[in-house]
Amino acid sequence: MPEPQRSRSAPAVRRPRTLRRAVATGLALAACLTAAATTTLPARAAEGPQGQAQGLDRYYGQHLDWHTCVLGPDDPDGAALDQAGARCADVTVPLDYANPGGRTLTLALSRIEATDTRHRIGTLLLNDGGPGSPTLGAPPRVHAALKETAGRFDIVGLDQRFVGRSAQIDCGWPVGFSIQSAGTGRAGFERQVTLQRDLAARCRSTAGDLLPYAGTRDAARDMDVVRGALGERRISYLGLSYGTYLGTVYTQMFPGRVDRMVLDSALDPRHVGPALLPNQLPGLEHAFSDWADWAAARHGTYGLGRTREEVTAGVLRTVETAANRPLVLGTGADTVELDDTRVPLLLFAGLQGDSDPERASLAEQLAMLADAAEGRPVTPTAETAALLRFLFGPQGSPAGSAMQAIACADGTASRDPGHYWREIERGRAEHPLFGPQLGNITPCAFWDAPREAPTQVRRDARALILSATGDPRAPYRGGVALHEMLPSSRLLTLRGADQHQLYGIYGNACVDDTVNAYLASGRLPDTDPVCARR
Repeated sequence: MPEPQRSRSAPAVRRPRTLRRAVATGLALAACLTAAATTTLPARAAEGPQGQAQGLDRYYGQHLDWHTCVLGPDDPDGAALDQAGARCADVTVPLDYANPGGRTLTLALSRIEATDTRHRIGTLLLNDGGPGSPTLGAPPRVHAALKETAGRFDIVGLDQRFVGRSAQIDCGWPVGFSIQSAGTGRAGFERQVTLQRDLAARCRSTAGDLLPYAGTRDAARDMDVVRGALGERRISYLGLSYGTYLGTVYTQMFPGRVDRMVLDSALDPRHVGPALLPNQLPGLEHAFSDWADWAAARHGTYGLGRTREEVTAGVLRTVETAANRPLVLGTGADTVELDDTRVPLLLFAGLQGDSDPERASLAEQLAMLADAAEGRPVTPTAETAALLRFLFGPQGSPAGSAMQAIACADGTASRDPGHYWREIERGRAEHPLFGPQLGNITPCAFWDAPREAPTQVRRDARALILSATGDPRAPYRGGVALHEMLPSSRLLTLRGADQHQLYGIYGNACVDDTVNAYLASGRLPDTDPVCARR
């Protein structure tokens, strides 16, 4: 997932681009705990003979006015799009598809047009995941990854509803994200119950009229309006992480309207929304163990321990210390305090991929926390300070709010705080670090019930599914499950990589070349491809 949405005044976190992506991907996917059946309310107007809801013609037939992407003098993202040759436009969609004559939303599009018009394939629509990751800035990255095929596509980035420039939701949270841990004992859990209830109340107060319409099914309906407004009979699609779920839902709601589809770091559509985070536990613990091995081999540099066991024990000691005395990072107005409910979030954010720079960044942060646990003064690097502000301060509120809104609209969670505590205690001995975090109560426990039931995958669809065997965010078994649900798909397996998001990001030539060959020809591989970690 691309970088998280942030306020205009928030500093960019430059070096760990993967950390920024981690924040946007896993953090936001945080929603709640247990999925349950929901009451289905009407969500579309009656459909006509072509499968298009009646009363939507003015949306499908609207004219798009393409213009500069720059909003003002302080808009580096817009300037980067303009420099890459992109143009931007707004598309109007109904807030409620059951009432197309009612309130509307304005969604933001960016587009790099095809230059090889003679061999033009069509539109490639992008979603960078999250849920809630802005995608407006993605076309230049995908244009570069496509290489010689780039000129044959109109490459379109869309900020989905309530994200980025598309009617951004901001609940005014005092923290950036809700994915905090229950901590080491009951006191920490009770503080979390209070916090998560407050976060939900803030969203209900500031955006209660919008929250019912934040779900993935409405985002899929928006996609189809975009398809129509662009004048395409069918569109191609590249979705990352949560974007794979959005793409899957689109195939079920609008069969026959997809040309080529790439689902990168695929989610099992049965484990999304409130069920997503607990499903990540095995992959996250595997990635942490591999990182601990890496750090142990560099004990002379980071001093975290000489074996995996020593590194792990040291991290757990740091969390225990934070439970008794919050760790103090920085000085003055820049001071941040991390207790046992916050430390695991920093680890979670750092376990996104397996490159040396990513692993080194996490090791530096853990060494800093170890110093703070010993009572030594700690001054975070500029990049770490920016990340801390984003995760634990109000700057991250727009990103966290949108992610939470989408996740809670996609399913229900248990409303009993005692349920979460019992499950945490049941698994604490086996999963002491991430169990209390991934199983913690979230705002979804205090959310209104979704308007629609989750989408059931019952239709086959052709797609190229990408999945790494050690993905810490989208477990490999999820990619396998989606492949089984879509028999006409192909599953590309990247073996030996603890990596989330692959195409054009990880730098694996086997993966990138396979995707590019498919997008260029429209022909899926004859068999399920297997690539090896670089």
